[in-house]
Amino acid sequence: MTDTLRIVRTERALRGQVWEYRGHGETTAFVPTMGALHEGHLTLVRLAKKKADRVVVSIFVNPTQFAPGEDLDAYPRTEKADVKLLRAEGVDLVYIPKPDSMYNAHHATTIKVGGVADGLETDHRPTFFDGVALVVTKLFNRVAPDIAVFGEKDYQQLATIRRLVEDLDMPIKIIGAPIARDEHGLALSSRNAYFDEEGLRTARRLNEIMRNCAAQMARGENVDVARDIARKSLLAAGFSGVDYIEVRSPNSLTVLEGGVLNAPARLLVAAHCKGVRLIDNFPVKVST
Repeated sequence: MTDTLRIVRTERALRGQVWEYRGHGETTAFVPTMGALHEGHLTLVRLAKKKADRVVVSIFVNPTQFAPGEDLDAYPRTEKADVKLLRAEGVDLVYIPKPDSMYNAHHATTIKVGGVADGLETDHRPTFFDGVALVVTKLFNRVAPDIAVFGEKDYQQLATIRRLVEDLDMPIKIIGAPIARDEHGLALSSRNAYFDEEGLRTARRLNEIMRNCAAQMARGENVDVARDIARKSLLAAGFSGVDYIEVRSPNSLTVLEGGVLNAPARLLVAAHCKGVRLIDNFPVKVST
């Protein structure tokens, strides 16, 4: 296979290459990442390749979505390995901006998305989606893609970006990719690299407990009872804390009223395991 991968680090070079694609009548799919790539990211890339003529991937550890005390400095940075993986997948363009080119000394603009971005993650990370919305908007403006692909693992983030794009009239189609999991069902994440073997064994219980909770609700179990069982099961399995176990409508993420579900829903979970915060979600399929 001919190596056609190009790496750019400036906005000018990025725009020039994307404009060249557009001038040839080619469509562009975009996959924004923070690097430390794994199989989960590569499933997004493969989906992007099916949806457009060209694929652009960005690698940028975005400081505005990390709160004080979070793992910004410790977040894994593996640019050489990341580029090797993307080259093997046939990616056309990798954009690796310098931090000061994204946020210069005079940067003063913020973006806040309401609705789907309220609650859940923002109850525990209040500024997270503000940072995500800002960097995604900037990247969309620079890349100007036809399509952008995000993973369903970050379900609330996906809903937030869809809201952002619709509200700001961005001509970009947002595609959600199914959650990539390891052979034990653990959702793939760059932060899984923090685990030792014991931590991995504990973390893999999350998927099992989450699925059991969803199945109980689908069978007609009271939502609060099923959530309480799941919370106790996670703590008994070795998780140090549970931020939330919530059931929401699958699109708007609104709180569902009533003790028993009578329509399809989404179960969303955030829990702490051996110093690592894990998030996951699973559909609750209720017969209607």
